[in-house]
Amino acid sequence: MGKAQPAAPLNREAYLSWEAEQPEKHEYLAGEVFAMVGVRREHALVAGALHAALRNHLKGTPCQAFVADMKLFVEAAEAYFYPDVMVTCDERDRRADLVIEHPVLVVEVLSDSTAAYDRGTKFAAYRKLPSLQEYLLVDVDHRRLELYRREADHWLFFEAGTDGTLSLESVAMKLSVAEAFEDLT
Repeated sequence: MGKAQPAAPLNREAYLSWEAEQPEKHEYLAGEVFAMVGVRREHALVAGALHAALRNHLKGTPCQAFVADMKLFVEAAEAYFYPDVMVTCDERDRRADLVIEHPVLVVEVLSDSTAAYDRGTKFAAYRKLPSLQEYLLVDVDHRRLELYRREADHWLFFEAGTDGTLSLESVAMKLSVAEAFEDLT
């Protein structure tokens, strides 16, 4: 996550109008706007590999996978985010042009500058999405997959070791650590 832009708080409509004119991406959280910084090569490769694996797995289903450039709106948190990868199976999202609102899976690839935010504030906002079933955090530096799964009114934590797999129940897919990090040397 970048630094907050030094400006008066914006409402959601003003943010969307302003963001449409910007050459770079910005996230929005309760009136504050945050510039998105570029990512490291490893981050982009892992996000791309996960998107490709999900996209291939979801062919022929009503679900769609998106990578990095599609906004996610969390109404209850008054927030717009750009998740690294997300999957929606909701017909309402299939008709959306700019913003997804009903994901079942959100994936964030961690970096030194975003890890605390992705685990804290951003996850707190994501938990307010009624449709969200799983939140996957990908730790590139440690080659680790961390999965949070909604079970009734709480979230369970699952972790795959360096040679393990995770079951992404939201999309009925097994994901291995090797597959997630296959493009890294």
